[in-house]
Amino acid sequence: MLYSSLVCRLKTQHLAVAEIVKHIDEQRLNQQPEPGKWSIKDNIAHLVSYQSVFIGRMHQILKGDTPVFSAYRADDEPDFIEARGWSLTDLLSKLNGNRRQILELITNLPDDQLALKGSHPKYGTLTIVEWTEFFLLHEAHHLFTMFKLAKG
Repeated sequence: MLYSSLVCRLKTQHLAVAEIVKHIDEQRLNQQPEPGKWSIKDNIAHLVSYQSVFIGRMHQILKGDTPVFSAYRADDEPDFIEARGWSLTDLLSKLNGNRRQILELITNLPDDQLALKGSHPKYGTLTIVEWTEFFLLHEAHHLFTMFKLAKG
């Protein structure tokens, strides 16, 4: 059930973060585009904290019974708030470490487990493969946001 583009993006997409920020100074990294909007570093902290949420959700789905998840609101999450205070080096390290866990988890599941489902409040009932696609598209959105902030 896993398709090659999904696995390829799961392996490599997150590596774009380091490329986007490699020439960005600390001031630009922390600059909010407008009050209440996330900086580049905030976006990275969000990706890091959401990876843990994703791992947890996948483990819940693997238990069966099609769990129903509430909407994830990063601004209120203690893990996100904590991650906003980390250094860029620590964020990138955690991003890479979490991704290894996600990659190992997803790519080692047999097809019957990849077909297990969990319910998203907006997108309905999704298989683990669909959740993984959603995870990667969500991440890509934040990568594009960081690129615009870095270049804008």
